[in-house]
Amino acid sequence: MFALRRSSPRVYLRSLVVRGYADAVPSEAVNTSATPPPPPPPAAAPTAPETPETAELTSEEATTSTKGRGRRRPGQSIRPSISLERPREWNRPIASGVLPAYDLAFKYIREDSENLKKELEEVRGKIRAAESLPESEQDAQALRKMRAKADILEIQSEVNLPDVRWKARNGLVDMNKSVYRHLVEQRWRKDGALDLLMERIHQMKVVPDLLPELHPSLDLRINFPEPPPEDVYKRSRVKRKYEKVEPGVFLRPEQTWRQPLLYTTVFHLDTRLYTLLMVDLDVPDPARQTFQTYLHWMQPNIALHAFSPSPIPITTTHTMWVPPHPQRGTPYHRYVVLLLPQAHPTERISVPQLTDAERLGFDVRAFCARHGLNGSKGGGAHMWREVWDETVSKIYRDVLKTEEPRYGRPPKEDPYAQVKRTPKYM
Repeated sequence: MFALRRSSPRVYLRSLVVRGYADAVPSEAVNTSATPPPPPPPAAAPTAPETPETAELTSEEATTSTKGRGRRRPGQSIRPSISLERPREWNRPIASGVLPAYDLAFKYIREDSENLKKELEEVRGKIRAAESLPESEQDAQALRKMRAKADILEIQSEVNLPDVRWKARNGLVDMNKSVYRHLVEQRWRKDGALDLLMERIHQMKVVPDLLPELHPSLDLRINFPEPPPEDVYKRSRVKRKYEKVEPGVFLRPEQTWRQPLLYTTVFHLDTRLYTLLMVDLDVPDPARQTFQTYLHWMQPNIALHAFSPSPIPITTTHTMWVPPHPQRGTPYHRYVVLLLPQAHPTERISVPQLTDAERLGFDVRAFCARHGLNGSKGGGAHMWREVWDETVSKIYRDVLKTEEPRYGRPPKEDPYAQVKRTPKYM
């Protein structure tokens, strides 16, 4: 049962709507002058209908599943977690008639949805009438405004429904519907995932060292194998699974020997082309006493839309993956993965394949300007960091087939070196 605050009827009503749906109830729906009724006596919780998933877990199986771990705690659920393989329908948390305030809020949300849907049908009727006119008589600007209004009304008519929000929160979404795409994107932008990415990108100076601006419009996630076991005898026998990488964390060079798995959540239905780049920003340039960029991976013309498979199936590799190899004696290296939108979303670009010599000193800004790539207009981004360890020597020997360089601060000149070499006793 919800905790009620008799001193604030508005809070009293808003706290009864299903988690996250109270914003749909305006203040006009609450009579602030009236005293809320006392809470009814505790009623028996409504029994959820038995589903095939719950029917599979009998009392004997529940007992068997907890053998060796003690008895099931009171209130602990034995139902399997919600997933696309085990979907569940939304059920009211409070039965009808138990709490009148909840019923009133639920009714208001439904009525508001129906009114918006009626307005949506009127706007669509005007759009159909405008599209039926000859092209010479159509007002392109007015038609564009009506279509934009119809898109907004389509989202507003369902965005506050409890079952829609519940499905969006539990991953049971239909990306064909604009309301689900809106909720998934809103959750990505407001629940911290995008904030964390942009915080790390700006803290570690990826912007402006790599690009002047970067405004992601799709959720890009990368998976690498988990760290190897400390026990050297288990390394060859344990199969390491891939795990999600948090932006900006340190990885071992041994984890990034092979290219990562790239997962995306795209919020547009039409197919658009993107170019994949993975670069190292911190390769030493001794001649100019600065740092330069190294291109590790490139793949242009990747088609993405809301139903793109994850991980991204990169069947043809334009510029092959080279494992990150931070040089000995250098500080940590920043490795950045970019998915940049191409200037013409449906036109493929022709990019010559780069040689190994052209990877070093790769100018990302010049490349983007040449091929019409703009990070300020969307795309995806991710990053991590690495430092040198003993496995980097193996990358130089087996993959790059070159001598491993070593860097460090030059030794200070000793003003007494000549004196020290002179015999003290003659």
